[in-house]
Amino acid sequence: MINAIRKNGVILAVFACASTGVVALTNYLTADRIQQQEQKQLLSVLNQVIPHELHDNDLYQACTLVTDSALGTDSAMPVYLASINGEHSAMAIEAIAPDGYNGAIKLIVGIESSGKVSGTRILSHQETPGLGDKIDLRITDWILGFNGKSVEDNNQGDWKVRKDGGQFDQFTGATITPRAVVKAVKNTLEYVNTHREEILAQPLNCGGNNE
Repeated sequence: MINAIRKNGVILAVFACASTGVVALTNYLTADRIQQQEQKQLLSVLNQVIPHELHDNDLYQACTLVTDSALGTDSAMPVYLASINGEHSAMAIEAIAPDGYNGAIKLIVGIESSGKVSGTRILSHQETPGLGDKIDLRITDWILGFNGKSVEDNNQGDWKVRKDGGQFDQFTGATITPRAVVKAVKNTLEYVNTHREEILAQPLNCGGNNE
């Protein structure tokens, strides 16, 4: 009886080790492919928020990290610097809207050197399907409403949803989500307006560029 138990234990241990090895090997073999897919997806988003006419450089490589609570998190966030013929033209900066209905919403905002939004996209969220998920371009074009907007001293009141007296539409039954995104985009624009030169002076230290 004891020998049978020991034998079964050894068999189980062998299977456990084999399973662990298979999982580890699979992760090792697919890691590069996953990274390539993630980079490809990020490049697609970057080229949406900073159109090709606004840059002739490799946006993924021209990356630096910034840390400021204005971006909705204390973690370092990447900024991708666009240029044409070596001259700064725009940047795309990731930020967090911490006060979404179902948690944090991650977004990226493209901002021209003039301070205008060149594009905004939602990178990840957990908002309710059919309600808050309308911030996603795959669901509606609401997010395109930021294009061409800027934050000025005389338009602070516009940067709210209409229910709060601003110019951005809210969703029927879901005001919290668009309110959180509008606030996050505004905060990001204000951060860039204040720190643009500081950001441009930083070394490139992310996006595969560790110089």
